Amino acid sequence: MTRRPTSRTPSDQPEHQPESTPPQPEPARSTRAPKAAKKTAKKAAKKTAKKVAKKVTEKAARSAEAAGPVKAKSRRTSTPAAEAPRTTATATATAEAAPSPTAPATPTTADTPTTPATPSPSPSKSSVPESDRARLLDGTHHDPHSVLGAHLSGDGVAFRALRPYARAVTVVVGELRAELADDGDGFFSAVVPLRAVPDSYRLRVAYDGAELEVPDAYGFLPSLGEFDLHLLGEGRHERLWDALGARPMTHQGVRGTRFTVWAPNARGVRVVGDFNFWDGVGFPMRSLGGSGVWELFVPGLAAGELYKFQITRPDGGMTFRADPVARRTEVPPANSSVIDESAHVWGDEEWLRRRGETPVHEAPFSVYEVHLASWRPGLSYRELADQLPAYVADLGFTHVELMPVAEHPFGGSWGYQVTGFYAPTARLGSPDDFKHLIDALHRAGIGVLMDWVPAHFPRDDWALAEFDGRPLYEHEDPARAAHPDWGTLEFDYGRKEVRNFLVANATYWCEEFHIDGLRVDAVASMLYLDYSREHGEWSPNEHGGRENLDAVAFLQEMNATVYRRCPGVVTIAEESTAWDGVTRATHHTGPGGFGGLGFGLKWNMGWMHDSLGYMSKDPVHRKHHHNEMTFSMVYAYSENYVLPISHDEVVHGKRALVSKMPGDWWQQRADHRAYLGFMWAHPGKQLLFMGQEFAQGAEWSEGHGPDWWLLDPAYGAEADHRGVRDLVRDLNALYRATPALWQRDTDPGGFAWVDGDAAEDNVFAFLRHDAQGAPLLAVSHFSPVVRQDYRLGVPEEYAAWQEVLNTDAARYGGSDVLNPHALKPDATPSHGRPTSLRLTLPPLATIWLRPA
Repeated sequence: MTRRPTSRTPSDQPEHQPESTPPQPEPARSTRAPKAAKKTAKKAAKKTAKKVAKKVTEKAARSAEAAGPVKAKSRRTSTPAAEAPRTTATATATAEAAPSPTAPATPTTADTPTTPATPSPSPSKSSVPESDRARLLDGTHHDPHSVLGAHLSGDGVAFRALRPYARAVTVVVGELRAELADDGDGFFSAVVPLRAVPDSYRLRVAYDGAELEVPDAYGFLPSLGEFDLHLLGEGRHERLWDALGARPMTHQGVRGTRFTVWAPNARGVRVVGDFNFWDGVGFPMRSLGGSGVWELFVPGLAAGELYKFQITRPDGGMTFRADPVARRTEVPPANSSVIDESAHVWGDEEWLRRRGETPVHEAPFSVYEVHLASWRPGLSYRELADQLPAYVADLGFTHVELMPVAEHPFGGSWGYQVTGFYAPTARLGSPDDFKHLIDALHRAGIGVLMDWVPAHFPRDDWALAEFDGRPLYEHEDPARAAHPDWGTLEFDYGRKEVRNFLVANATYWCEEFHIDGLRVDAVASMLYLDYSREHGEWSPNEHGGRENLDAVAFLQEMNATVYRRCPGVVTIAEESTAWDGVTRATHHTGPGGFGGLGFGLKWNMGWMHDSLGYMSKDPVHRKHHHNEMTFSMVYAYSENYVLPISHDEVVHGKRALVSKMPGDWWQQRADHRAYLGFMWAHPGKQLLFMGQEFAQGAEWSEGHGPDWWLLDPAYGAEADHRGVRDLVRDLNALYRATPALWQRDTDPGGFAWVDGDAAEDNVFAFLRHDAQGAPLLAVSHFSPVVRQDYRLGVPEEYAAWQEVLNTDAARYGGSDVLNPHALKPDATPSHGRPTSLRLTLPPLATIWLRPA
């Protein structure tokens, strides 16, 4: 896979720093701060609150309908820099908060005064202990819920809140109003004379000029269950995206968003975003035991908000990280994660029901490879849904293969350097927009494959690299972690949590987006420890070999899981070596001692390289390279193959397919057509990259995509390009209607050479047979001359043969040398058969014949 370096974006500052948030002073370490310092801090808080009040009020108003009414004393409510999310400000007044996780939830109706009260207890009995205060301010507290929120104390219930920039905080319990004491540094506390922790309470937070009422985020039990944590710990959570990331949900009767992230090396984690003006002091997350997972439920926070995780590293430094399991992102180069909640209603039930009826290796399978961002530059997912399905269906392809759609920072990588493994790129729209495109393709009868890249990831320091301050997703050995070719990092396939992240990601695309197949990129780079490494730059495995046993186990687990969970889905390996058993079942051990990798199909890179090498030669020299076209049949049934003419073959100086051909423009087009006819008849499935279906002469560029202007009727040579596209349409139509061309692709009995040795004539002739034995005769002639009365042996049981395809037909741009009438064999033996045909071979052409 040809790639370019990824972009780099610093991460130690969040992507979005509001202009209204001034630099904050170093927090005091004691509640007994000097009066001058307290005065300065209060002035700064007032100044900040005034600046952001208008912004927060506008945000709160936009979300009011979804979250409910707000109790407020002023006409307009607002939230300062470190306050609760904007949707929290509009949380439903009747929503009940959960009891504190540190005390049992006990009904308190009898204990609640029936008239408003404002106790004034001593703050010393309820204020946050100094050790907890310091850790909360430093962002290193593992259990903020044990300190903040509501907890039983000797004199009642102690309420503690961390609300930087607030002027006052009042607890609201039914009709009770209890103002908390200001303990400094944003801490507020009081002991309220209640006999039990209330089932429900809210915090009324006052700022200069505004007041809002919100549920307390620290009054909720953990929102991630023990079974989820168990599966995460085992590395077996097959729906990982349901457990980690940002998930809008109703928790203990309150609507909000649960944030969870795996960061086992972190000293502390906070969630930051637009909703708190990227100041995480008031939003510390709790560590859920030894799982390495951090969690916080933020009430009132809904889809559409930007967020990141603020992680305190083992060395005490801070880093702001995008969510590894974010289901939506900002449009690059911005890199924050976005809370997402799908509203798409699928309409492809019939497609999903039928797609697994026939095993893929026994079904027609011709693929149109697409780079979505450049197929029609400027189109969104929804606009593509109006054009791409109709175009692909018209040409008769059974599937499209999408170059990587997962989020990536640098467009020039074409998506092969992924930072958002669970998020479709936001360049073209939202995740629901992408679902709409897939839905439209399915309803048009077209399967959707996508490139998936578990081999490596870029080093951008707001993403996965040293995510929590130490190697986490990458191998801890720098020599194992660094990819030698692409400047990226390789995953640590031996770590169960990392395997879980990737295996679940494979099923995520299939289950959530109804993807029909995953083409796994760069498999060879995963399988070998010495891939692109010189002697001394790698260490052998435990058996002394060069195989990456962790990667083998990962690929086997991934394939087994996908096939078990997603009936009808196919996995395809881009594997360029002779690794044994790529498409063999994982439980079948091969001669090398390994079980199969379990893929459904494998790209035949050898066929691609050899056949293009042959076609690039002048016809007079092709006889010396004849075996390059026949050698593929020596190993054609060792794996289940796809024949790929992919994007990799038409970029970076390799030239477009038609431009690889020798001779003048007529000969180039003729060779192009003849080659496609040979490819569609050869055992294996077909894949053709966009633009090659109409013989685009220029290399592909992600900047402008295919040269569609070549098909403009006003262009003088339009007929030349339209003719090639018409041929592709006819190839697909005949292919789908002829089971001999696909039903026995993996069965040696489905193929027989008629003449594979006609090197002097540059001719290749073979038979394909379907499950009932019905044949198709394919003859490719790669010389620029007409050969009359060319004799080929054929099965004797058929009385006549009819030409059904001729790539030299005038409507395709050829010279129209045809075999227009039925051809009757005679009793002249030829090529080991008792009967034979005499036919005319057009110049630089492929013809298909079937029994008449």
